[in-house]
Amino acid sequence: MIKDNQKVFNRLMVVADAAITAASLMSAYFFKFYILNDGPGVGVLPAGDYLMLLPFLVPMYMLLYYSNDVYSPKRTVRRRFEIYGIIKANTIGIMALIIILYMIIREINFSRSVMAFFYVFNVFFTSCFRLALRKGLHTIRSRGYNLKHILLVGYSRAAEEYIDRLTDNPQWGYVACGILDNHIPAGTLYKGVKVLGSLGNLEIILPENKMDEIAITLSLKDYDYLESIVTVCEKSGVHTKFIPDYNSLIPSKPYTEDLMGLPVVNIRYVPLTNTGNIFLKRVMDIVGSLVGIAITSPIMLAAALLIKLTSRGPVIFRQERVGLHNSSFYMYKFRSMELQSPKEEKKAWTVKDDPRVTAVGKFLRRTSLDELPQLFNILKGDMSLVGPRPERPLFVEKFKEEIPRYMVKHQVRPGLTGWAQVNGLRGDTSIRKRVEYDIYYIENWTIWFDLRIILMTFFTGFINKNAY
Repeated sequence: MIKDNQKVFNRLMVVADAAITAASLMSAYFFKFYILNDGPGVGVLPAGDYLMLLPFLVPMYMLLYYSNDVYSPKRTVRRRFEIYGIIKANTIGIMALIIILYMIIREINFSRSVMAFFYVFNVFFTSCFRLALRKGLHTIRSRGYNLKHILLVGYSRAAEEYIDRLTDNPQWGYVACGILDNHIPAGTLYKGVKVLGSLGNLEIILPENKMDEIAITLSLKDYDYLESIVTVCEKSGVHTKFIPDYNSLIPSKPYTEDLMGLPVVNIRYVPLTNTGNIFLKRVMDIVGSLVGIAITSPIMLAAALLIKLTSRGPVIFRQERVGLHNSSFYMYKFRSMELQSPKEEKKAWTVKDDPRVTAVGKFLRRTSLDELPQLFNILKGDMSLVGPRPERPLFVEKFKEEIPRYMVKHQVRPGLTGWAQVNGLRGDTSIRKRVEYDIYYIENWTIWFDLRIILMTFFTGFINKNAY
């Protein structure tokens, strides 16, 4: 039933998008010549000429929407990804339209303003329609309609995590109807989902055709059954998905290669191992650090004078940290503590109301101004503007044994600011949580992501309530 409904729903979506595209073009014409002006002037093409574009324009946009996955199921897709697909399709579409009109068939009398308004209107109206539709579907599913019933094959950590997400997000409209497993007794419950029997019951349940999906969630010790289970599921014609029980090892977006027909899954894809990306990021670091030094030099000079006048010892504090490829470097900071012996300095974190912190140092730490000398680390190449924060060698040795995947952060240069920091994970906060954010950044790096983090730092990142 869900499959049939999905087909009808997709066709209605195409019709709605076609109507919005046509309405957006004519709204752009009306807005340009009747709202912004007193009507079409001399030499302006009539509305009928723009209507003649629609038989070409509408199918082109529907194909672009299809190729950019705008019509793929959106139950679990985040809103921003759906909007991104709409923007991407419209951007390609308007560029193609401009090239065809003005460069190929040379119809230069079509208003460029109308084309610009059409792009804005179509993105806006289509996005609003999709968001309203999404909200309506979420409401319907939360009330128990338009549901997908799923059978889980195998009881494992992956099965529990999958059930957790389904129960936490009823708006997705997924219902886990039961679990099959050879090791867990029938009747065992996990968050209301019951173990129905052994794996052998799969061949009895599937012919009843009451399931919309099968989720294979076998534990690692049961992977010998995987081939036979897939065979049974495919014979039934029920949509089958595989949720591996080794998600702690493989990232959410694994990087795959085709080795002459043999699929190879890389354990981790790091965009910053690409030479072009490394070069682009390094150029941004050099330019950014030079601009930063020029802008903040008066602040750094004032901070240096205050430190020198209020406490004895050097202005700049050098501390060994672990950076790219586990290599050590000396990170610079404005000294914010009383002068200590190297042995005392290494022994612990700074804690709340730490007596070692000077009055000036407390202010510098709270405002993150003590980090400004790291602009010179960035210029040298020890650090980057954006990346995971570097840690001291003794803590690296400790955390790499206690926190899974901790050492992944050393596959990129450490940063002055980072994704964890702009999300509030600074100072005395969870190391495990920081590592999660750092790994997300490493796996999803783009130059735009870096710029976003830098902008977020200016709005959220300077005042550090967790700095002591």
